[in-house]
Amino acid sequence: MGESWRLAVGTLTALPVGAVGGVDRRTARGAMLLAPLAVLPLGLLVTLVLVAGSATGLPPLAVAFVAVGALAMGSRALHWDGLSDTADGLTASYDPARSLEVMRSGTSGPAGVVATVVVLGIQVAALSSYVEVGWRAILAGALVCLSRCALWIVCCTRVPPARPDGLGAAVTRTVPVPIAVVGGLLLSVVGGLAVLVLTRRTVRRFGGVTGDVLGAAIEVALATTLLAWSWA
Repeated sequence: MGESWRLAVGTLTALPVGAVGGVDRRTARGAMLLAPLAVLPLGLLVTLVLVAGSATGLPPLAVAFVAVGALAMGSRALHWDGLSDTADGLTASYDPARSLEVMRSGTSGPAGVVATVVVLGIQVAALSSYVEVGWRAILAGALVCLSRCALWIVCCTRVPPARPDGLGAAVTRTVPVPIAVVGGLLLSVVGGLAVLVLTRRTVRRFGGVTGDVLGAAIEVALATTLLAWSWA
């Protein structure tokens, strides 16, 4: 459990943790299952930003921007990089090898930039409706944590890795199908379907998923789940 916890916190947040001794299938499975709990500090951070912004009377949209920025810093913007690379890979070529090569380059192309702007815009617009001193701010923090259930879907035992190495290969096919289904339900129908569609699309185009797809799934899950709950 200790190794899984360090892997989850070290991968999903910017919090300093001890080095992980080794990542076997059991450790990887534990880390993915612990993902929503590992980001509790980030959920709390978002709640505090929303409450403080509401208490000071700042415009909700500005507060939401600060909250999203703080969340990105709290995760080293790793998931945003994954979203950008995944979008570029999906639009680069129909050849899986070429798409994976583009994703490895680390540069943001037009598709990556557009995807980042669109998803960020949805997150900010949706999050602005949670700015208050009360239960909405708490709900937003909880949804930040629940958005990491997207990893349960992407790392389902039915989903293969696109490469034999990297983070994707280490954690894929570790989460049992029933738990992946629960993760989809926790994300809300909209969020769960969005992650499922993204996962199926990347498997068809790349032959599997990568670490970048994991990051993309988290950001897409957060955007769609925040949006769904703000409407509800």
